[in-house]
Amino acid sequence: MIKRIIILLITPVLFYSCYEPERNCQDYKTGTFKFTYEIDGLKKVGKFTRGEDFSVDYYENKIDSATIRWYNECEFVLQDINSKTAIQYKIINTTDSSYTFQYKSAVKDVNKELVVKTGTAFKID
Repeated sequence: MIKRIIILLITPVLFYSCYEPERNCQDYKTGTFKFTYEIDGLKKVGKFTRGEDFSVDYYENKIDSATIRWYNECEFVLQDINSKTAIQYKIINTTDSSYTFQYKSAVKDVNKELVVKTGTAFKID
């Protein structure tokens, strides 16, 4: 009886551990996207256009440009052209119209805690 209960408890865990979220990252390497972000408790909408080598961000009436370096099909680094700050991105899930990503500083600072954030971008073109 106990063996049967253990098997019934372990089986769903095994199936869940085999689950891989959908990641069609190639569909999101280039295009125009919108996303929401929060500053001081206010939700705002930004937009960016990503090509093969560059990304142009439009937010709060500003335009910012960055170079892109892809590590693999789903991970890349954006390096700001002016400030040289670098952010590492990882696409963790895709749908037919959006992708969810994690991002963090690409430069490790031993004096600061590494913060990983999550966002969602929606393809608009």
